[in-house]
Amino acid sequence: MASTHCLSARVAVAMLALALTSGRSEARDLYRWVQYVPGGLEARAVTDDATCPAAMIDGVKIAMAERSVPGENYPVRACTLPISQDATLVTLNGRPMPLPKPRPNRILIIGDTGCRLKGAQVQACNDMSEWPFRLGADLGAKFKPDLVLHVGDMHYRESDCPVGNLGCAGTPFGDTWDVWKEDFFKPGEALLGAAPWLMVRGNHEECERGGKGWARTLDPYAFDPTAGAAGCLGPQAPYTVDLGGVTLVMMDVSTAAEKADATQVAFYREQFAWPKSIAGPVWMAFHRPIWAAESMKNGQPVGDNKTLAAAARGVVPANVQAFLSGHHHIFEVMSYDNDLPIQIVSGHGGDSLSMGAPAIVKGLTINGVKVTDGIARPGIFGFSMIERDPADMSGTRWTLTGYDTHGKSIGKCQIDGRKLACD
Repeated sequence: MASTHCLSARVAVAMLALALTSGRSEARDLYRWVQYVPGGLEARAVTDDATCPAAMIDGVKIAMAERSVPGENYPVRACTLPISQDATLVTLNGRPMPLPKPRPNRILIIGDTGCRLKGAQVQACNDMSEWPFRLGADLGAKFKPDLVLHVGDMHYRESDCPVGNLGCAGTPFGDTWDVWKEDFFKPGEALLGAAPWLMVRGNHEECERGGKGWARTLDPYAFDPTAGAAGCLGPQAPYTVDLGGVTLVMMDVSTAAEKADATQVAFYREQFAWPKSIAGPVWMAFHRPIWAAESMKNGQPVGDNKTLAAAARGVVPANVQAFLSGHHHIFEVMSYDNDLPIQIVSGHGGDSLSMGAPAIVKGLTINGVKVTDGIARPGIFGFSMIERDPADMSGTRWTLTGYDTHGKSIGKCQIDGRKLACD
């Protein structure tokens, strides 16, 4: 009997050691995803191991490059691996990575996903009903998108949780890895692994806010720790992504002033005019919406961006059919009487919702532009999905559906170029 007890004890110890070792191994390979960057595609990973994960492309071992190494408040390294268009299998530590489809038919749009902690603005980060980003991300992964577009604002925990507030007790704050992990990587892990991503920079990723974490991990441009603010750069030039019949232009308007700024107007006017050299339909993805309403004041909609409106008005080419944005914490879709691109706002991913936004947008006049059709759903967390009409080869016809975090449709619109028909 004694020997049996000793054997059982040894087996228990061995199993515990194996569990602990496995846990450490998994913890070292923290998060991995695939994202579009200027000129191509990259697999990325964040790890607290001393080396980057082992990578293979179509059975050939390829060393990942270090994007960023451990530094102040960031005890992790970010790794990157360029992926060619003809790659058929990419693995990191033996796990297959999602690769793009030449013609993505289901594009999930989500934005403003972090948990707000800033002074008196306190969200219950520990309550999934009050901060349901993980619910939306897990559900979004089950929707099996071909592509995920995050329209900005991942980092929101900027100040300490008030003493005694159990809703956010124990949460980190500031521009640190702990915050980026809790605000974005950990709750978004399932969705990160579901499809390739497009990352839009939001105002919460400005250099003086969450910009260091953005620069180290998600910025589509190369990281240089000696440039800018510890590697965080100001707005960069736009780049394009081919969606198979539609060209997506990715813009950085993170610092665009809400009131018209002449210098910025000139800077962004060139970017809004740029798509005239692109053949075929174009969408433009950027964080701050232009003719959109976050709230009402004295019966008038407010929240539109005067700088971007001044830059875009009279400049945006006719082939630009839609603007894809966040910033307003609501699902909102609008078309206009001035033959402007449709504005899609999908900023209801997790942060405190824009409860004062108008529930009816059709007929509103926003900064001199009248809304001819559209829907708005204030007070509901979720994401949206834009799906290609399978019979349309022109890239102009799509169905846009907003969803809550339980998978229920909260609104649907048919898109045909700049024309919109909503339920």
